[in-house]
Amino acid sequence: MQKGAILVLSGPSGAGKSTIINAASDEIGEYYFSISTTTRAPRVGEEDGKDYFFVSKESFEEDIKAGNFLEYAEVHGNYYGTSLKPVREALDEGKLVIFDIDVQGHRLVRAKMNDITTSAFITPPTLKELETRLRARSTDDESVIVKRIENAKGEIKAVGEYDFTIINDTVEEATKRFVIVAKAARLKQSAEDEEKFVEHWLVNN
Repeated sequence: MQKGAILVLSGPSGAGKSTIINAASDEIGEYYFSISTTTRAPRVGEEDGKDYFFVSKESFEEDIKAGNFLEYAEVHGNYYGTSLKPVREALDEGKLVIFDIDVQGHRLVRAKMNDITTSAFITPPTLKELETRLRARSTDDESVIVKRIENAKGEIKAVGEYDFTIINDTVEEATKRFVIVAKAARLKQSAEDEEKFVEHWLVNN
């Protein structure tokens, strides 16, 4: 059976991460896209297990005590967090677990699951191009666009913390690179795998 692995993707809002994942979905094997767990009520059109995992406050707090969250926060009286339970299940099933998280989230994943984690920073070629794309979407007002551009200026400074940088100049080219990175992520050996291999290699002479 194929081994499970983790692939962390970060990059500014508007970099095209979800477009690239969708374009590559047929070529990267079985994967699980990590979604957040929340105690807030579903909004119209939201589905449990697709948009979020919707749980009770009691259940969320029990999982906090049990250490089942990679990270969590309380926002406007509701909890939001990344539950490790579905991540572990997907890994056990041999899936590639994809996280779309910020720079801080990447550091947390590295701290907890570094030896099975590969990461890529996805970005447009320039800040100017990012701004052009954010404005072309026409989904955000000016204050949101300004905030996203400011965030991007900070995030780009962490690019050296990632294994790969994918420049999304054209979706087609970025998708090709993403497929290569996703396949490489599956080949990464954990420390435990490496020890077993060395033992096996030495014994079978």
